[in-house]
Amino acid sequence: MPTVCWGYARRWLVGYHGAMTEQNFESDQPVCAEGWLSGAQRLESPNQDSRPVGAVIDLVVIHAISLPPGEFGGDGVTQLFTNGLDPDAHPYYAAIADLKVSAHFFIRRDGSLIQCVPVTARAWHAGLSRWQDRERCNDFSVGIELEGDDHTPFENVQYLTLQKLLADLQVSLPIKAVTSHSHIAPGRKTDPGPCFDWAPVKSVCPGVQVAP
Repeated sequence: MPTVCWGYARRWLVGYHGAMTEQNFESDQPVCAEGWLSGAQRLESPNQDSRPVGAVIDLVVIHAISLPPGEFGGDGVTQLFTNGLDPDAHPYYAAIADLKVSAHFFIRRDGSLIQCVPVTARAWHAGLSRWQDRERCNDFSVGIELEGDDHTPFENVQYLTLQKLLADLQVSLPIKAVTSHSHIAPGRKTDPGPCFDWAPVKSVCPGVQVAP
């Protein structure tokens, strides 16, 4: 049996008030009303806050991250997102241990999916950013981090997990575009980098703008 979640995206577009009740929107949604994705491992980050009232979540931003840089499989990323990074564990960590950052989702090299922030909340992933004529992309986007860097091809299983995630998000949210961190923060960010293949994204996003 699939997990039954409230149809969050539809209720969001209707608004916070009105005669309709939650039961009017009950459906088999991958993302429940609280913003958590069915099937993802939950590891909640404290680095989140409320989105602006009335914000429409219609953008997905794809990132890449590895900690230490160029090394995979450790706990550095999840420790960073949960404010548990030991500044003495690696020379690189001393400069970033106090950063308060997060993403909604993190896809490991083995394809496992971790959710750190509910999509109803604002994760701190984009920083200074602009999408078309809108600034502050954190307000209206979902951030997805893949474990990787600018120099290493991503794993096929990561693309499979990403495709399933993107399909689920399109069911539950009014997604209009998928883009890169480098696109919304040009000159400041380069991820997910030249090794990222956008073809798997395009294949599961018909009718959605894909802007690497």
